[in-house]
Amino acid sequence: MTTDKTVTAPDGYVQPELDVRALTEVLDGEYAEIRDLVRTNLVTYASVLEEADGLGTDAYRERVRELVVEMAATGQTGMGFPKRYGGGGDVGASIAAFETAAFGDLSVLVKTGVQFGLFGGAILHLGTERHHDAYLPDLITGKLMGCFAMTETGHGSNVQALGTVARYDAAAQEFVVTTEGDQARKDYIGNAARHGELAVVFAQLEVGGKSEGVHAFVVPIRSGGEVVPGVDIEDDGRKMGLNGVDNGRIRFDGVRVPRGALLNRFADVTPEGVYKSTIDNPDRRFFTMLGTLVQGRVSVGGAGVNAAKVALAVATKYALRRRQFAAGSQEEEQLLLDYGLHQRRLLPLVARTYALHFAQDVVRTQLHDVFSGVEDDPQARRRLEARAAGTKALGTWHATRTIQECREACGGAGYLAVNRFAALKADSDIFTTFEGDNHVLLQLVAKGLLTDYASEFEDLDQLGMVRYVTNLAVETVIEKTSAHKLLERVRDLLPGGDEWDQEAGLLDSEYQLAMVRYREEHMLAGVARRLKTGIDRKSDAGAVFSEVQDHVIAVAHAHIERLVLEAFVEKTRTLPEGGNKVALGLLCDLFALSTIEADRAWFMEHGRLTVQRSKAITREVNDLCRKVRPLAGGLVDAWGIPSAMLRAPDLVG
Repeated sequence: MTTDKTVTAPDGYVQPELDVRALTEVLDGEYAEIRDLVRTNLVTYASVLEEADGLGTDAYRERVRELVVEMAATGQTGMGFPKRYGGGGDVGASIAAFETAAFGDLSVLVKTGVQFGLFGGAILHLGTERHHDAYLPDLITGKLMGCFAMTETGHGSNVQALGTVARYDAAAQEFVVTTEGDQARKDYIGNAARHGELAVVFAQLEVGGKSEGVHAFVVPIRSGGEVVPGVDIEDDGRKMGLNGVDNGRIRFDGVRVPRGALLNRFADVTPEGVYKSTIDNPDRRFFTMLGTLVQGRVSVGGAGVNAAKVALAVATKYALRRRQFAAGSQEEEQLLLDYGLHQRRLLPLVARTYALHFAQDVVRTQLHDVFSGVEDDPQARRRLEARAAGTKALGTWHATRTIQECREACGGAGYLAVNRFAALKADSDIFTTFEGDNHVLLQLVAKGLLTDYASEFEDLDQLGMVRYVTNLAVETVIEKTSAHKLLERVRDLLPGGDEWDQEAGLLDSEYQLAMVRYREEHMLAGVARRLKTGIDRKSDAGAVFSEVQDHVIAVAHAHIERLVLEAFVEKTRTLPEGGNKVALGLLCDLFALSTIEADRAWFMEHGRLTVQRSKAITREVNDLCRKVRPLAGGLVDAWGIPSAMLRAPDLVG
């Protein structure tokens, strides 16, 4: 299938011819087969989009559970588990399946994530063979439903400070799990209110009166559908969205589980009550355990990008049908997407969605390589954790912003529940805070930058990071962390002033990359200097960090945007010559320049943009929007969203 026949403009610009099917193949990549399986399942169960509106909470939850089990039978949800237990043995494919499922009902998606990603992932990655043999076969089919009980009422992001305690009773060879006060209540736990039989419970392990830090335990919470003695479960009730997922609160009152309930890949307790671990440092042990769960962040980031695709597909198709006001002397009113402002609203978001898609490809590949043993360098794992955190933050913020913009771009029609926007807005909003609050995740990104993913990485909390950085010369921080060593030569590359304005091409990807790299490294130098100045003043390390926290978030954001642009540029360069390469080149330029434009104040403050240059960038963004406009329909079609998932008859036709 091709679209948009070649058109030559008066200025010599030749409009590319887009091959939509070939572009879909580029986007689907090596996982086209699993993505097509998911698309087939989405169409088969498309009725859930309407059922979500018509069913009561209890009936909707049951319907979602049924669909999760039925999809599991197709192999869609088990791709990340070993083949010997009935899985697909392909971590990358499991992420691709989850991303694609985000085109559909997001309650089904999230319950899938809870069951197979969080609960199943914890059993797989934190447990050993005895746990795998006992639980994985039934878990993979959905016969055994479970929970991931980490978050507490009083502690979400600060997992090391969880209040639930598991004390070892050597005489009985059992752990006694107890909720120590209301703040230690497990909260917002998916599968808890109705369907979960087991929970992977994160608790402070105490052995012989000594605390050994947070560990994970398999704890029964129901038997035969009834809550077991010592466990108290409360329904969280209706939420802002995702009401097909049964979130609940769990308390434990002296619940006893056998010694083998400890997920013991990284640590164990002997029958006599001796604690043993292959990782001596408790902080490193903790971060190693949490690092195995990075798959959830990669999954949610990709799901956010695909939820944004659904919104953009609906809004773009509507803008290609809906007319409003006559332009000039014509009697026929003008299409929405022919208005410059409407192009400005939607098309940079299309470009950013493509950019984030290719960035997601990179982090998914890194995850696959690390978890498949292809890449066993400890620094590679740390880089993965940081990149996954940052990509998740930018991808989910993008989803929230894009869905809102697209809803507004569809006017009153977009507000009707029959269309997808109501559910998309309500169901995806939580993506910015679950699997890690985005601001906290960006602090993890910054920690990696400031410490260069050093061997001390896992040992450093915020205060440790401040002390680590301030013990280095600022120049050493920059030298260790600057991926491109630009700090000096950027001054030659981008000297500023009118002469440079005339010489550097706005559409040169090297110029675009140099700009975002300079921003990142200048910000990084600034954070390091501020930290060092604060410590030199003998200020408290915690107060120093708090004072520069806004700069910390800014440099992390700039770092991830640089990685996203690099991924887009690299992908475009690898494509064969032709219309699709030209089209993606336009989108890449649009993403790069609209990113620079959005932060033009910073670039001007730091001498990287003159007033003339800034205005030229705005003109170029407008021109790129005009060039992308004839391609817009094909660009959103290439995402391969099944028409049944758009569910907006008045908007898309």
